[in-house]
Amino acid sequence: MKIVLFQPQIPQNTGNIARTCAATHTGLVLVRPLGFSLSSRHMKRAGLDYWDQVALEVIDDLPTFIEESRASIFFFSSKAKQLYTEASYPSNALLIFGSETSGLPETLWETYPGHFYRIPMVPEQRCLNLASSAAIALYEALRQTNFATF
Repeated sequence: MKIVLFQPQIPQNTGNIARTCAATHTGLVLVRPLGFSLSSRHMKRAGLDYWDQVALEVIDDLPTFIEESRASIFFFSSKAKQLYTEASYPSNALLIFGSETSGLPETLWETYPGHFYRIPMVPEQRCLNLASSAAIALYEALRQTNFATF
């Protein structure tokens, strides 16, 4: 199982997600361009001493990565209709999250229309924090696979 961050902008979010990945033996994929340097002190601080325990990949092209991985894909967006709890997550799932500032590109919505899920929240809120969203979705996927990575 892997968490994929499409063009993340905030190093602290990425660092927090890296800690979650380390604690769950979940891979982390970052799609360029990134809104920060991988050597950012903010990102390193947020990830603390967990970075050496994270299977980190940095890629340039998400569609190619998806095709080559042959994994089951799940996109997360506050605009999706399906609830994240309605998905059936296999152990090879890619949990894909958009940029904090612009979400996921329209081309992904067009290419993968039935693969978008949302985490419910009150209507007047824009969205949850990226690190919180990634943890919520990951733990549901892990629960469904009986925490196989532990």
